[in-house]
Amino acid sequence: MTMTSSTKAPEIGVPHTAHRARVRPSRFKPGAGKQLQGGPFAYIALAVVGIGSILPLYWTLVAASHTQDEVLASTPPFLPGGRLVHNLDAAWNQAHLGKAIVNSVIVAGCITAATLFFCTLAGYAFSKMRFRGRSGLMAAVIATLTIPPQLSVVPLFMMMSDIGWGGNLESVIFPTLVSAFGVFFMRQYLSEALPYELIEAAKVDGANNFRIVLSIVLPVARPAMTVLGMLTFVQAWNDFFWPYLALNQQNPTLQVALGQLSASYTPDQSIVMAGALISTLPLLVVFVIFGKQIVGGIMSGAVKG
Repeated sequence: MTMTSSTKAPEIGVPHTAHRARVRPSRFKPGAGKQLQGGPFAYIALAVVGIGSILPLYWTLVAASHTQDEVLASTPPFLPGGRLVHNLDAAWNQAHLGKAIVNSVIVAGCITAATLFFCTLAGYAFSKMRFRGRSGLMAAVIATLTIPPQLSVVPLFMMMSDIGWGGNLESVIFPTLVSAFGVFFMRQYLSEALPYELIEAAKVDGANNFRIVLSIVLPVARPAMTVLGMLTFVQAWNDFFWPYLALNQQNPTLQVALGQLSASYTPDQSIVMAGALISTLPLLVVFVIFGKQIVGGIMSGAVKG
């Protein structure tokens, strides 16, 4: 029996499905999955943002390395001078920055550790635990963010005086052991990053709440805790308003001590800038040491398995 001209035998060795796959249009566009490349506009924008971010720090360094007359001249200097060590030593001795730095480390460290602990526990409770009044309590926590902190200064000052903590570091640490923003931040993160299946599996295995928090919640919440810890530490380190009211000149934090440098009738701006440079260096060290961990934590939290 002969084959007609319209009938074509299939090619030997080529499956029929593979032949159909070759003619099926691809669902992906050419170049999909490749890393995006920035154009000239992106590089220009990044350069402008980078220069704008570094310029204040560079000017602080320049002003701290010159005399006040040179800083306040009609044509200010644009390059660092040779009086940096002298001005740093003068700022260190005049404002007693050694004790102030120790106080700031204690205050910022205690506030950061307590905020991470309490906010993580509260965020876990609000996101994964069921109890009466949960929505109302969460709404009350969020509502406190709308209250200006200046409104609570007078009652808080009176409370600290009645307790006997006036002028002590406890009056700065204890009112800020937990933050409404931290509770909301950890609650939103754990709501998405922590699945109920892990908690239920741990309960089936006989784990109590303490074990669940230690073995499941803390590892999952580590990226968010890293970001919250950095934000809290920077805020506590740079806080001036409440420590200025609660502490005295004999027991200041770093920002209060720097305020004393510029509180005189004719402050030396070069020495003030030297003190500001001293207060900035610890934050730069923290960012250099933990910068990669913060970025890595954010990225690991953003990638879902």
